[in-house]
Amino acid sequence: MSSPEIASLSWGQMKVKGCSTTYKDCKVWPGGSRTWDWRETGTNHSPGVQPADLEEVVKKGVKTVVIGRGMSEALQVPSSTVDYLKKNGIDVLVLQTEKAVEEYNALAAQGVKVGGVFHSTC
Repeated sequence: MSSPEIASLSWGQMKVKGCSTTYKDCKVWPGGSRTWDWRETGTNHSPGVQPADLEEVVKKGVKTVVIGRGMSEALQVPSSTVDYLKKNGIDVLVLQTEKAVEEYNALAAQGVKVGGVFHSTC
C-alpha cells in the first residue's frame, strides 16, 4: 500500500488525495489518513509532539516519519519524540509544514513507506 499524496495545503486546511475530508491537522500513513486531534493525547505547542501522537502512524509499518511543525514552526518536537522514532528504526524529518509536505510527497512518490503528522496553522 502506498502513502497518499497530500493534494493541497493552506493556512488551517489540508487535503489528502482520495479523501473528501478537509483537515486542520492530519496524520497520514500508507493507505490512509485521519484528523490529528491534539485532545486525544493532550498535545500543545509546547512541549509539542509526543510519542503517543505518532504510535498509530508507527504501527502502520512506516520507514520514515515527517513531522510538520506548523507554518511558523510554533509546534515543538522534543528530543524524546525523535528518540522514540529512532529507537523503532524509523527515519525522522522535522520541518516547517510547507517544506514537510513537499518532502513527504517526494518520498511517497518514490514509493517510500512514509507517514507523517502535520500542523497547518502557526
